[in-house]
Amino acid sequence: MFRDDNVPSKVPAVTLGFWLIKILATTLGETGGDAVTMSWLHADQNAQNGGYLIGTAIFLAIFVAAVIAQISRTKFNAWVYWLAIVASTTVGTAMADFFDRSLGIGYVGGSSILLACVLCSLGVWYVTLGTVDVDSVSSPKAELFYWITITFSQTLGTALGDWIADDTGLGYDGGALLFGAGLVVLAGLYFWTNVSRVLLFWAAFILTRPLGATVGDFLDKPTSHGGLALSRPLASAVILAAIVLLIAVLPQRPGQHSGSWASQPAAK
Repeated sequence: MFRDDNVPSKVPAVTLGFWLIKILATTLGETGGDAVTMSWLHADQNAQNGGYLIGTAIFLAIFVAAVIAQISRTKFNAWVYWLAIVASTTVGTAMADFFDRSLGIGYVGGSSILLACVLCSLGVWYVTLGTVDVDSVSSPKAELFYWITITFSQTLGTALGDWIADDTGLGYDGGALLFGAGLVVLAGLYFWTNVSRVLLFWAAFILTRPLGATVGDFLDKPTSHGGLALSRPLASAVILAAIVLLIAVLPQRPGQHSGSWASQPAAK
């Protein structure tokens, strides 16, 4: 299935700058989410005190408002888009912690369920519109699928990052190195193979979330748990400032349609 190449996407072109901002946004999602649910609501001291649920409700309201603003715009706007991305990472952090800790599903169970949700969302999206290429996100229906998939992937990333860091013994720094290595592998596949560009994008998009989660946890978790014990609000403010600077400085343009999922040749 091919699309009209003259219709601009509502999401940014996938460039190096995109990935830099995305990783910072996922890290901010972890530190910002923890700042509310743990530093403010003390859910880390008692997972049943409602802190994770309250945090999820707060961030979900912000996320829904940001997505409505994004979908209601007729053209790509970098500030609105990245606001929605940051909101999705914070709600993903709080939601994953609520499922894994407050409901007792655990990291493995939570990660498995959320991975199934991501794959199901992508599958329904593909069956409905014929593609899951982000450069085709130019209609409200495509945007709705896009943001549903992103929400699941951001939540999955938090659960997956916690699982690798806590249950495997790798720690936050080891987990960050593992996920970083995975992104290097995906980059190699992008430059030197014919693997679908759309498939590689979603794999990288999902993988940047646990990378940001483990980096965020490494920054703000207590030293007794392998972190640096930095102030969560301060770390969040610094990361937010870096994101704002990159959005203002780096070129931000909408993606361009480039054909169907099945016709994504490698750049030679």
